[in-house]
Amino acid sequence: MPEMFSPEWMQTYKEKWNAEPELKDALAKINFTSTIGYGFKGEDSPKGVLVVENGEAVHAGAYEGQELNWDLRATPEDWQKWFDKGLNMMGLGSAYMQGKLKFLKGDYGAMIKDPRMAGPFIKTFSVMGTI
Repeated sequence: MPEMFSPEWMQTYKEKWNAEPELKDALAKINFTSTIGYGFKGEDSPKGVLVVENGEAVHAGAYEGQELNWDLRATPEDWQKWFDKGLNMMGLGSAYMQGKLKFLKGDYGAMIKDPRMAGPFIKTFSVMGTI
């Protein structure tokens, strides 16, 4: 298995994202376009980046200074736990409130209140768990 959020890992994530209708198709309906960084708490920058245009992941790889709409951070252990067990709305709220999942960029409050975004966001964890 490639290292979490490495370019190879991110490329596999992109492929699995695009194969998952609950992500690609659901987000296409709301014209979701964002550059999303993924990384670890305490590091200066994210490790990996995923660029999504109208729901479709169009670029994945190492973070190279791109302007981010979302920057998600957690410890490697917490990421792995969520990949292995998945995450539901209650778990997401708890992870956010306890500071286990940090949004260094992005509006958690707006996302969580919009089921058209919250559902796909929750789905990303189970998709990551298949890598």
